[in-house]
Amino acid sequence: MLNKIKITSDFLRKRIGFKPEIGIILGTGLNSIGELLKDPVIIPFKEIPEWNTSTAPSHQGRLLAGKLGKKNIVILQGRLHFYEGYSMQEITFPIRILKALGVEKLIVTNAAGSLNEKMVPGDLVIINDHINWMGDNPLIGTNYEKLGIRFPSLHEPYHLGFIALAHEIANENSFTLQDGTYLALSGPSMETRAECKMLAKMGADLVGMSTVPEVIVAIHADMKVIGISVVTNLSNIFHSEPHTQEEIRVNALKAKKNLEILIIELFKKI
Repeated sequence: MLNKIKITSDFLRKRIGFKPEIGIILGTGLNSIGELLKDPVIIPFKEIPEWNTSTAPSHQGRLLAGKLGKKNIVILQGRLHFYEGYSMQEITFPIRILKALGVEKLIVTNAAGSLNEKMVPGDLVIINDHINWMGDNPLIGTNYEKLGIRFPSLHEPYHLGFIALAHEIANENSFTLQDGTYLALSGPSMETRAECKMLAKMGADLVGMSTVPEVIVAIHADMKVIGISVVTNLSNIFHSEPHTQEEIRVNALKAKKNLEILIIELFKKI
């Protein structure tokens, strides 16, 4: 693990040419955020040593590095998922690399299904807590003290100061921003109606197939995290029609303007 991190981070450090301050991971249908960077260095995942390739729909599978205002930013256009057959350590390897490059603040985004009737397609939701229902944990196995302590606390996985700041930004720009608990499943099959009812009763507002392993590793690496979900579909508690990837992409676009405002202002202020 440590040798792989060194190989990859050395490669990227040379290609990027600067120390990034903030990292952001873009979920399904959210690639347009990458267009915010001016003259970015663009590196496909397949060109990065020890880095696996994303096979998920709408994930471009590229690393972008550049400036937004005065901040040095690294953007991952796409992520790796457990359902693709990768291990938990493989899907969170990019977080280890971001930390090795110097990133201390991480923004994670995703497209999520709503288990809460107050959260409808096109809404933005700040993740204030999560439930790991994936059946695995990326910290299982050998712990390298150089990377983090054996038993990291998840008492505050999502930085409360960043959450408060996000709400200030939403208020200043007159758009609605809700708070919710995100629950992660392994996928790739969607949830049954009975499963959705159970998950809602467990306290989940949103459901998806990512983010949680990344956040666990980010906290292990002593990074500060903010999570943003774009609601792309209502769970089948509320309807009986099957979901489609096209539906998810279309609803992700509804949040594009407000999400870009939120991200740009967060980049300036965190």
